[in-house]
Amino acid sequence: MIDRDWEREYEGRVAWIRGLVESSGVKGIIFGNSGGKDSALVGILCKAACENTVGVIMPCASRRNYGQDADDGRALAEQYGIETRTVDLTAVREAELAALEGISELSDLAVANIAPRLRMTTLYTIAAAEGRLVAGTGNRSESYMGYFTKWGDGANDFNPIADLTATEVLAFLRYLKAPLSIVEKAPSAGLFDGQTDEQEMGVSYRAIDTYLTEGAASEEDLAVIERYHTRSEHKRRPIPTYPG
Repeated sequence: MIDRDWEREYEGRVAWIRGLVESSGVKGIIFGNSGGKDSALVGILCKAACENTVGVIMPCASRRNYGQDADDGRALAEQYGIETRTVDLTAVREAELAALEGISELSDLAVANIAPRLRMTTLYTIAAAEGRLVAGTGNRSESYMGYFTKWGDGANDFNPIADLTATEVLAFLRYLKAPLSIVEKAPSAGLFDGQTDEQEMGVSYRAIDTYLTEGAASEEDLAVIERYHTRSEHKRRPIPTYPG
């Protein structure tokens, strides 16, 4: 059981976002409404801080993007009064793959990362056109594991939940009474059908979060956590620049 004053957390984060919007001189906020837990929490906080908050549902190839993910995104938007737009990126992805045909032999990972990068391009294009800040939706657990796409879902103008573990995000959503369909479903990046975060990583978020907050992990879990963290260090470092 997580012992946190969620009301205080809510008020503090909403005030922080409101301050960012005011100091930046922008007209609003935009975020990717994926139908997932992190996206839901960010959407709730941003809407409370800024009335002009838009969530964008961006299906891209995966069937669940058009079904469960989109349904959950709309349920969140309806409950919290968040303006919602839908941009179907499947044809764009297909065009990118067609353009790369014969240029390089693409790995499954390279192909999987196209969708999050197209989504971020979409968000920043709308943000630039309408004077908005792009809200990040990555949590502390994903960041430590490097479980995000560089220049994809890892890109943003600000992130109001970066310090929260996946377990804390879940507890926060329960406090806020977010849609149960979002709270109870298995975490998934939705990059391809049947994918879940924990199955792909080979370790549970509970194990990751116990290690992050208590420093405790089984030998097997620790090996996975350390491997992911080490090989993804480049994602968390500033871009190397020539020092001359």
